[in-house]
Amino acid sequence: MAGGKLTPRQKMINLMYLVFIAMLALNMSKEVLSAFGILNNKIVESNQLTDVRNQGSFDQLAQKASEQPGQYGEKKQKVEQIRKVSKEYSDYLESLKTEVTKSFERDKEGNLPYEQMDKGDLIDNMFWIGDRLTPKGKEYLDRIKNYPAQIKKIGGSSIAEPEMKKIEKRFETKPVFSEKAGASLDWIDYNYKGFPLIATITKISQLQADIKTTESDVIAGMFQSSLIAAASLTAYQPIVVPEKTAFFQGEAVKGKIILGKFDPSLVAKSVIVNGQSVKAEAGQANFSFSAGNVGEHDITGSFNFDEGGKVVSLPIKGNYVVVPKPNAPNISADKMNVVYRGLPNPMTISFAGISDDKVNASAPGLSKAGKPGAYNLNPGSGTEVTVSVTGQLPDKTNVSGKKVFRIKNIPGPQGAIGGTIGNDKGAKSRLEVSQISAKLPDFLYDLTFQVTQFTFKVPGQAAIIVNGDRVNGQCKAALARAGRGDQVTIYDIKTKIVGVSANIVTGKCAPVIYEIQ
Repeated sequence: MAGGKLTPRQKMINLMYLVFIAMLALNMSKEVLSAFGILNNKIVESNQLTDVRNQGSFDQLAQKASEQPGQYGEKKQKVEQIRKVSKEYSDYLESLKTEVTKSFERDKEGNLPYEQMDKGDLIDNMFWIGDRLTPKGKEYLDRIKNYPAQIKKIGGSSIAEPEMKKIEKRFETKPVFSEKAGASLDWIDYNYKGFPLIATITKISQLQADIKTTESDVIAGMFQSSLIAAASLTAYQPIVVPEKTAFFQGEAVKGKIILGKFDPSLVAKSVIVNGQSVKAEAGQANFSFSAGNVGEHDITGSFNFDEGGKVVSLPIKGNYVVVPKPNAPNISADKMNVVYRGLPNPMTISFAGISDDKVNASAPGLSKAGKPGAYNLNPGSGTEVTVSVTGQLPDKTNVSGKKVFRIKNIPGPQGAIGGTIGNDKGAKSRLEVSQISAKLPDFLYDLTFQVTQFTFKVPGQAAIIVNGDRVNGQCKAALARAGRGDQVTIYDIKTKIVGVSANIVTGKCAPVIYEIQ
């Protein structure tokens, strides 16, 4: 068609053919541009519907959080933060679309002139200077990369790992291989450089759709994780329910084992036990009432929850048995099976089934400690002390018992230099400023010792008796004449126990040795 000599008529035909082909290409281009515009409108409309659905889902989560803050409160707070981050990102994208379309006049239905938006120079000039990204281009790319990282940081373990990977994939920006270029291109170059403006706007609208889908997935995941946890067998535990809570010797023990679920995040609105309201706690409620007469008694009531704006009541059914009166005392030492001379050894003394005001305990040095069953025993001389207990039963008869405890002296403490027990070493200057102290490690009572006197001995020099807990001028003078490797011995350490009114005599305090370095 282009070879050889052509007549003027043939040249005109060829020219018209080229014009025709160009017009066809132009019309196809306009159709593609219009298709992008229509697609963009559909995405924007879908985003609006997703916003409405997300708000409804969040309202449900907020309602659950108000009813069960322990189970849903933290999840609601995380979703609130994720929705805030998502809105900020979506608003940023919307501002970009507004900026690049402000010079185009919309029709009466609010549609942009899609067929006129065939150039890519507005986005190209905004995102690139030559081959380098502008600050706006870098910000656009950074926001895409940072969004899933923000979601992961806020959601933490509340977002399942597969779900988080799906979100990260959705906003992936790794290089893309271009068959046209025959090489890998930066993600932003591959997706935005040289594209018609309407195509770029549609891609930005799709990014907004991805943000809203992510928000929807996170909210659904929060509900799903609670449902999975509730349905998981690990949430259940076998519960032994005896036919009654007390049995007599020789009687058959009967009952059943059921699967129950204990959820510490589930707190009831109210709990009624035997007609009385009791405090609801995490996953449970504690009750207390008078046992009543000997025999079997019922426990009735209900757990009441708010669900969907209505009160759901779960009935309570149980029983217990009141056993006959006890005939033996219960005596225990709170620390161990011995008591220490000079200390107020705490003890618990009670009779099963007898109130504290009907129990009388006696022993040398025994006194009440202020609360039911609590006593202090401060023994004196001797090696043993006997605690005698008498309890009065409801029928006015008495039961009694006794227990013997060994009496031990408080063991001697160990000397310490600067808090270090036993042998130590260091410079003379450190010893000159260190405090001489005494400690009693691994003792049942937390006692504080104060050093009142000690003897200071440097090899080859006279021993020095020091009053107090720090070396004096004589000690420093003796130290000045000591050499490296000399071992200073601090012994005959006198102590007193701080905070105890009695003048308690302890065992001999162990010496401490300090080697000069």
